Amino acid sequence: MRILTVFSIVFCLSLNILQAQAPKPTSSTDLYHSLQKLNFLGTALYIAAHPDDENTRLISYLSNETKARTGYLSLTRGDGGQNLIGQELRELLGVLRTEELLAARRVDGGEQFFTRANDFGYSKLPTETLSIWDEDEVLSDVIWTIRKFRPDVIINRFDHRTPGTTHGHHTASAILSVEAFDLANQANVYPKQLSTVDTWQPKRLFFNTSWWFYGSQENFEKADKTKLMSLDVGVYYPLKGMSNNEIASLASSQHLCQGFGRPLTRGSQPEYVELLKGDMPPHKTDLFEGINTRWSRMKGGEEIGEILEKVEKDFDFVNPSNHLSDFLKAYSILEKVESSYWKQIKLKELQELIVSVTGLYLEATSTEEFTSPGNTLDVKLEMLNRSAASIRVVTTGLIGDTKSNSNIDLKNNKKQELTLGITIPINTPYSNPYWLNEKWSLGMYKVENQNLIGNPETTPPLNVYFDLEIEGNPIRIERPVVYKYSKPDLGERYQPLGIIPEATARFEDKVILFSDNSPKEIPVRITAHKDNLKGKLQLDLDEGWKTEKAYQNFEIKTKGEEATVIFKVTPPKEDNEAYIAPVIHIGDKKLRKELILISYNHIPQQTVLLPSETKVVRLNIKKEGEHIGYIAGAGDKVPESLRQIGYTVVSIDPNSIESGSLEEYDAVVTGIRAYNVSEELKLKQSYLLDYVENGGNLIIQYNTAGRWGKQFEGLAPFPLKLSRNRVTNENSPVEIIAKDHSLVNYPNKISEDDFQGWVQERGLYFPSEWDSRFTAILSMQDEGEDPLDGSLLVAPYGKGNYIYTGLSFFRELPAGVSGAYRIFANMLSMQNEESKNNDLIKGE
Repeated sequence: MRILTVFSIVFCLSLNILQAQAPKPTSSTDLYHSLQKLNFLGTALYIAAHPDDENTRLISYLSNETKARTGYLSLTRGDGGQNLIGQELRELLGVLRTEELLAARRVDGGEQFFTRANDFGYSKLPTETLSIWDEDEVLSDVIWTIRKFRPDVIINRFDHRTPGTTHGHHTASAILSVEAFDLANQANVYPKQLSTVDTWQPKRLFFNTSWWFYGSQENFEKADKTKLMSLDVGVYYPLKGMSNNEIASLASSQHLCQGFGRPLTRGSQPEYVELLKGDMPPHKTDLFEGINTRWSRMKGGEEIGEILEKVEKDFDFVNPSNHLSDFLKAYSILEKVESSYWKQIKLKELQELIVSVTGLYLEATSTEEFTSPGNTLDVKLEMLNRSAASIRVVTTGLIGDTKSNSNIDLKNNKKQELTLGITIPINTPYSNPYWLNEKWSLGMYKVENQNLIGNPETTPPLNVYFDLEIEGNPIRIERPVVYKYSKPDLGERYQPLGIIPEATARFEDKVILFSDNSPKEIPVRITAHKDNLKGKLQLDLDEGWKTEKAYQNFEIKTKGEEATVIFKVTPPKEDNEAYIAPVIHIGDKKLRKELILISYNHIPQQTVLLPSETKVVRLNIKKEGEHIGYIAGAGDKVPESLRQIGYTVVSIDPNSIESGSLEEYDAVVTGIRAYNVSEELKLKQSYLLDYVENGGNLIIQYNTAGRWGKQFEGLAPFPLKLSRNRVTNENSPVEIIAKDHSLVNYPNKISEDDFQGWVQERGLYFPSEWDSRFTAILSMQDEGEDPLDGSLLVAPYGKGNYIYTGLSFFRELPAGVSGAYRIFANMLSMQNEESKNNDLIKGE
C-alpha cells in the first residue's frame, strides 16, 4: 500500500507488497538498479488491447536498460479469451488474466493499467469494437491514464491505419491512443478529470512495427525507414546475470492460461518503432533523446541529483547502508521542494531505498484468511533492523483506526514483534475486484469512482502504518495486512486478506435444466464465515417457478463449515428461462453473495464475490444414447452441461486409449482445442477413427489452425483444412442448408429459432476446405461478409459418423442456451448409416 495522493493514488511502486507475494530479498545489485531508476525522470507507456498483447522485450528494455518508469495500458482484461489451465471464463477469466499481467510486470519491471472496456470476444473491425464499447468512455480512460501516468513516450502495439487486418480490439486500441495523444493536453476535453490531475502532452508517439506488419521480410527490407528507429533489445545485464530477452521471456511466460509459456531467448535482437507524432530523436538510438530526464527536470531537484548521482557513481556494493546518510539528506530536501508529480513518485522510491539499505523488514500479517466487517482480528507486526543504523518505531496502527505508542528501538538484527488487536470497521468494503461491484454490460464495466479507473486491482482493505525515526529522521512506511501461512509441499505462502460477508451461498450448477414438468431438488450450499451462525434461507423465484417452502432454517457451528439446504422447485409447463437466487437472512441482514476463489500457484489467490444465482431452463429436449466419453482439451464445462440433460459423461485420458477401448461409448467428444494441447491425442487418432468406422459417433470441437506449426493431416478421416474463419456476431442470421439431414431432424427438429439467445459469438476456427464426403449443415455470416458453411460438418465413415464443429458450444451450454443443447443432443444421437432411415421414420 502507498500513501494516496493526487498524483499517485492508482500507481503502485511496490507490486510485490500489494500482490501479497512473499517478500522478495533485495540484493546490492537490486538496490543499485533501483538507484539508477531513481535517478531517471522519464516515463514510457505501451498501449494495446489485451493481456499478452504487450511486447515484453520492449517493456523490459525501457524499464531495465533505459531505466524509465514504464507502464502497459491494456484496454481490456482479456475476459473474452479461452483458458488453458482451468475453467474460469468471462469475468473470472478477466480476474485471472489481470493477475497474470501483474505477474509479468513483476518480472519485467513495468506497471499495469486498464480501461473499463470489456473484452466481448473477437471483433473483425474497429468500428464494430467501438460500437460495442462505449467509445467516449474508453477514450476518456486512455486520456485519464495519460494524464495520471504522464508518459513522455507512448508506443502502440498495433497500427491504427490498417483496420480489418487484425482483431478489431487491436486496431481500436491504436486509434484511441493516436486520438488521446492530441487530446490529453486540452483542458476542454473531459474537464472533470482536471479536479484531480493536470493536462499532459506526451512528447512522442510510436508504433511498434516489425516485418510482420509489412507482409514479409522482403517487403520490410524494401520499405522506407525514414521514420523508423531500431533498438537492440537483446542487451545483456551483467548485474542481473541475464539478458533482456531472457527477462522478457520469463515475463510473457506468466500468461499461462493463454499458453504463452516459452523457452528463454538470448542474443542481439532488433526492435523497430515508427514515429507517428512528435519529433524524431536526432540519433535514432534513444527514445528519450532530447527530453530532460535528470533531476533538474523537477523544480528544486538539482541539489538532490548531485547527491544521488554521486552515490550512484561511488555505490558501495559490499555495504550499501554506508549511503544511508546521503539518502536521508536527499529525502529531507525532497520533502521540502514544491509539490509536483515527480516529487510524489520519487519520495516513495527513495523511501523504499532507505528501507532496503538498512535491511529493514516490516510486515503485518493475519493468521486468518478471511474476516468480516465488525469482527475482531489479531494483526502480528514483525519489525527487524538489519543494519547498524539507529531506527526507532514511534507509533504503529491500523490506518484510520487503532494507534499504538510503540517507542520500540530496533537493534541490529534483533527481531521485534507486536500484536495489534483490531476491530474491522463496519463500513469496510468486501474484497472483490472493484470493476465487478456493479452490473456490467457486454462492452463495458461500470466504475463510478474516477480514482479507481485504471487501477489493476482493488486496494488492500486493511493497511498498517509504521511511524519511524531513522537516524532521527521521521519517515512513515505503510504495509498491507496479508494472510501468511505455510504448506508442507510449498513452504511459506502469502495471500491477500479477504473481507467477506458472514455467510455466502452457492449452487452446485450454474444452469439447471428441466426436461419435463417434474420438480427437481436443488441444493444450496451455505458457507459460514463466523462461528455459531444461525439464519434462514429463501429462494427468489421468477413468475411461473414454484417451491414448496418459502424459507428454511439452518445452523452452522464452526467457521468455514458448510450446510446444504434443499429446495424442491417446480418449473412452468412451457419452455421458459429464468434465474433463481438464494437470500440468506441473518437477523435483519440479507446476504446474496457467492464466494469464488481463484487459486493458482503463479498468482496470489483472488477473492471474488458475485451475486449468487443459477439459470433455470424449462426445455423440451429429446435424446438418444446415454454413455458419453469426453476427452478434455483446453478447459470447458461441456461435460457438466451434458450431465444436466441426463447423459453419463466419463472423462477419457488420451493415454488410456487403445484398440477397442472406446466401444462402450454411445458417442465420444473432444473438448475445445484438444489436439492443440495434447500431443498424446494425436498419436491415438487412429484408434478414434477405428471407433467411428466400427459404428461410433465422434464429435470434434474446434481446434486452432496454427498451433501445430502445420495442418494435422490425420485430424479427420477425409481431407479437412482448418482456418481462422469465424462468425463473431452472436446474433448473425443462420441458415440450415441441409434441411433433410438427420442432424437437424432427429430426435429434435432444429430451426432458426434455436440460434436465438446465443452469447459472445456463433463460432470460431471453421474449416475452409473439406472433402465432398462431408455435409455442411449450416451457413452463417457476419454483416458485409460472404457466407461461411464450415461451422458444422458431418461425414459418414464406415458404420459411424465423424462430426467437426466450430460452433461455440463451450460458451453456449454453460450459459444455458436452449437451442445449443438441442443441437448438441442431436449430434450425440446421430445413428449409423444402416439405421438412420428407420430412425427418421420413427421421428416423424
